[in-house]
Amino acid sequence: MMMQGVIIMVTNEFYLADVWNKILSYIRNKGKMGDSVLGAITNGTKIYSLDEAQMVVQCELFLSKVTIQQTSKEFEEAIEAVLGRHIPIVALTVEQLFPKHPEALINSDFIKQKLDSEMTFESFVVGRSNIQAQVSSLTVASNPGLAYNPLFIYGNSGLGKTHLLNAIGNKIRMLYPGYRIGIISGLDFVQGVADSIKTHTIDSFKREFYDLDVLLVDDIQFIAGKEKTHEVFFSVFNELVNNRKQICITSDRMPKDIKGLEDRIISRFNQGLNVNIEAPEYETSLNILKKKLASSGNTQIDEDVLSYIATNFSQDVRQLEGALNRLLFYSIDFCPVDHITIKVAMEAFKDQISEDVGTEMSINTIKKVVCDYYGINKNQLNSKIRTKNIAIPRQIAMYLVRKFLDMPYKDIGNSFGKRDHSTVINACERVEENIKKDPAYAMAINALEEMIKK
Repeated sequence: MMMQGVIIMVTNEFYLADVWNKILSYIRNKGKMGDSVLGAITNGTKIYSLDEAQMVVQCELFLSKVTIQQTSKEFEEAIEAVLGRHIPIVALTVEQLFPKHPEALINSDFIKQKLDSEMTFESFVVGRSNIQAQVSSLTVASNPGLAYNPLFIYGNSGLGKTHLLNAIGNKIRMLYPGYRIGIISGLDFVQGVADSIKTHTIDSFKREFYDLDVLLVDDIQFIAGKEKTHEVFFSVFNELVNNRKQICITSDRMPKDIKGLEDRIISRFNQGLNVNIEAPEYETSLNILKKKLASSGNTQIDEDVLSYIATNFSQDVRQLEGALNRLLFYSIDFCPVDHITIKVAMEAFKDQISEDVGTEMSINTIKKVVCDYYGINKNQLNSKIRTKNIAIPRQIAMYLVRKFLDMPYKDIGNSFGKRDHSTVINACERVEENIKKDPAYAMAINALEEMIKK
C-alpha cells in the first residue's frame, strides 16, 4: 500500500501481483525487451516484499535472478513509473529466501555412495560426441527440478556418464548448499530394496529417498527384471518428480532398449530428456589426453605420440587414459626418458597389439578419419541409415579400407554393420566414378588419404 508518497512494508499478494504485472507491462510497452525474452526472464518470478528501501523479487530460476540483476536499470525505471519513486530491485532465489537446514550430508543406511569432488564440469572435456549431454547436465544443475526432469544420459561404458552425474551433484551443491543430494548405483538400489524387505524397513527406505532434493542414479539398467525394485523405484520417482525434485539417470542404453524394464517406468523416463554420449572423436580424444597429461607432471610427449594414442585407443575415455598411463609407466620404469617419442610409444604398446588387432586398428583408424572429416560417428557409419550425409561417408570409408588394406569385400561388409559383399563392391565402384567426374569429390578423397597416411 502507499501512504503520502511513502511505501510501508507490503506483503499483500494481490497488491504485489498487480504491481509486478504493471512493471512488466511498462517494460513490454517501452520495447525494452521482446515478449519472449521478457517471458523467459520473469518465468516463475513474483514480488516477495516491497518497502521504501527495496523491492525483493522471488525467482524460481537461478537464471532469472542473474538476468534481473543484470537488467536492474530497466526494472528500476519501470518501478519508478508505476510507484512514483525510485526503489532498488533485489532478485533472490527461492533457496536464498527460504534456506533449508544446512544438513546436506546424508546419514543413510542405504545411500552410502558420495559425490566424487574431482568430477566437475570444469574437468569434463567437451566435444561433438558429448556436448548435448554436457549442456543439458549443466542446465539441470543450474535449475534443478525445473528443467528436463528426469535427465536420462545413455551411452557405452567409459564415455563420461558417471563424470557428468557427479558434476551435476557438485554444481548443485555449490549453487544450493542446503539441498540433500543422493547418488546411488542401480545395483545398490536393488540391494537396498532387498535388504529393506528382509528387515521389514521398506517404508523407511522409501522415506529416505522422498526426503531428497536431488536423486542421481548411475547404471539404472541393473534394476531391469526386478519386479519389487520396479515398484519401489516407481513410487520414489513419482514422489520426487511430482514435488519438483530433480532426478538424473545414466544407462548403457536408451530406455526402450533396456529389456526387462516395465513400460510404465520407460514412459516416465521418456517424459524428460534423453541424451546420448558417443565415443570421443579425434579432437576430443586429443584434448582429453592433453588435459590428463597436464595434471600428471612435466613429462614431454611429442604431438605425434598423442595423435597415435587418440587414433588407436579412443573407443572410450577409460581406454584413452589407460593407454596414456601405460605409456607414462613404461617411460619411467622400463625405458627411462625425459622426452617420449613415437619410437618409445610403439615399443610401449607392442605387446598389446597383435597382428590381428593391428588390422582391426587400421579399419578403426580409417573409420575415425572419415567420421571426423564428415562430422558423424562410427555408430552412424555402421548403421542402416541411408540418408545422403551418412551414405556418402560410408561408401568412401569402404573404398578406403579396400584401397589401403586390400581386404576381401565380404570382410569389409561385416565390419560395416554386416553388409553384403555386393554393397561394398557397389560402394567402391560409385566412389571411383565420382572421383573421375567430380574434382571437389576427388580432392576430398585425396585429403582423407593423406590424413590416413599420417
